[in-house]
Amino acid sequence: MEAVEPAVVVSCECCGPEEECTGEYIGSVRAYFGGRWLCGLCSESVKYDAGRSKRTESMGVEEAVRADMAFCRIFRRGGPTERVAEGMCQMLRCTACEKQLATSSSSSRQTAPATVASESGHHRTSVPSA
Repeated sequence: MEAVEPAVVVSCECCGPEEECTGEYIGSVRAYFGGRWLCGLCSESVKYDAGRSKRTESMGVEEAVRADMAFCRIFRRGGPTERVAEGMCQMLRCTACEKQLATSSSSSRQTAPATVASESGHHRTSVPSA
């Protein structure tokens, strides 16, 4: 009969909820996130941010972890369950906004006038598109 590894209770360093996990799993999560323990929701958020930024500008896992920690600090007023729920709502809002911007920008490219910065760089001027 195999020995079952005992579960260890760990607390997410971003949002705070506790989870019971095996020591082996905890070690693999900490290895990926620079020694920090992140819950499933925060780890997915960090992976998404780090992966998304590869398309725009370079953001490493460490920078994505710091960004998620800063985001979670905003929602520290309730208990862990409330913070996770608020975080998921915020994430859904961001996703919906990104989709809306993507569809509106593809249709506005054909009809909207181009915007050009003035020489001083402080004001924008509309220029009719060709």
